[in-house]
Amino acid sequence: MSNSNPNDPRPPPPQLEVDDTYRYLSGLGNSFSSEAVPGSLPAGQNSPLLCPLGLYAEQLSGTSFTTPRHRNLRTWLYRIKPSVTHEPFHPRDPPNRRLVGDFDDRTTTVATPTQLRWRPQEVPRAPPHVDFVDGLYTICGAGSSFLRHGFAVHMYAANKSMDGSAFCNADGDFLIVPQQGKLLITTECGKMLVPPGEIVVIPQGFRFAVDLPDGPSRGYVSEIFGAHFQLPDLGPIGANGLASARDFLSPTAWFEQAHRPGYVIVQKYGGELFTATQDFSPFNVVAWHGNYVPYKYDLSKFCPFNTVLFDHADPSVNTVLTAPTDKPGVALLDFVIFPPRWLVAENTFRPPYYHRNCMSEFMGLIYGIYEAKADGFLPGGASLHNCMTPHGPDTKTYEATISRLGGDANEPSRLRGTLAFMFESALIPRVCRWALESPSRDLDYYQCWIGLKSHFSHEEVHGDDGPAATGGNKDDKN
Repeated sequence: MSNSNPNDPRPPPPQLEVDDTYRYLSGLGNSFSSEAVPGSLPAGQNSPLLCPLGLYAEQLSGTSFTTPRHRNLRTWLYRIKPSVTHEPFHPRDPPNRRLVGDFDDRTTTVATPTQLRWRPQEVPRAPPHVDFVDGLYTICGAGSSFLRHGFAVHMYAANKSMDGSAFCNADGDFLIVPQQGKLLITTECGKMLVPPGEIVVIPQGFRFAVDLPDGPSRGYVSEIFGAHFQLPDLGPIGANGLASARDFLSPTAWFEQAHRPGYVIVQKYGGELFTATQDFSPFNVVAWHGNYVPYKYDLSKFCPFNTVLFDHADPSVNTVLTAPTDKPGVALLDFVIFPPRWLVAENTFRPPYYHRNCMSEFMGLIYGIYEAKADGFLPGGASLHNCMTPHGPDTKTYEATISRLGGDANEPSRLRGTLAFMFESALIPRVCRWALESPSRDLDYYQCWIGLKSHFSHEEVHGDDGPAATGGNKDDKN
């Protein structure tokens, strides 16, 4: 959704289109209700003896029944036929062997502290025909979906809409970041159109199908096990700023009733795929109510905060969504963006600082040039800097920045035409072998820092008693 106010300083994402075909419910964490047919929601109770219009009542639970009320998630779906009406599940043939749900498996994953970068994955041209499920592949992750703790980072490259099938992720929540091509996502709660520059979250257990209105498409996916995304606490920022709850949009009820013999449900379970057939569409929900729902968010609506006098703010100030752990301030996964914004800090190295982090950082680029990498980090590409692995601006960025000393280095400048993001986790991910062996991997990534030279300048001051001590670099001789 674009902003039509000419006085609004926020730049829209490139080629963002307005489509009024789909209507949404506004707010994150709200309890919603939606009817595709008036009068289809039961009044005053969840599961009456007979539901209106002869519908079935089905609850989808996103948390345990006894989770504290302020974190309890569930939705009641009123559908033409219940989800249980299907043939038995069987392992999918052919399987997708590039999906991982258990990162303790050392046959498929490797531990490495090396800085890693990948060039953009080429989107396959048909034939072969590759839909979202077949085009999904894991890059790295930690923990296990079986243990309900951990995360995975995937990417996708697809050229075909899902036709006659739907996908259900039993392992965790998906946060999808389109980079090329809009996604038209049909869920049990309704439809959402998600162009690049927006994100969409599909909670665990929802059945959904992905259509590709623009044809070949690619993007990024983070998956969290045993947790759900929420807005970060704002602390001293106050009551407003960063991502606003009202800018998150959930779909309105939509259904199809057609007889669909041979319709396939693809279920991801423990990182493996299973299929079951049924004779109807899973998108047969006529009405629903609850607070466990898919949602999307336009990243151009993010209100960034930054330093206004000196020094570089920590990237946590750009957190859009977080999946917390039991330890305060420590995230299972943060979703952080680096949007267009003003840079005004004086006497300050404005690009991101050099860093060794106890958290692990996976980065992607939706469009433009990332402020810390002049070359090599391309839209659709990715990088991984694991726990305590050094990283920071490349040689060109550093030299170009310090060369401005004495010039316009202290003048305000606006960072335009760029949108990068980061998945940051307290866990240490293992990397999939196929990602390490991929022809898209940039084996010369380390070279971007090799050119960093010493600028150290040190002159000893000589007095009557010889060289003066200038710090702790002089040996004591007794």
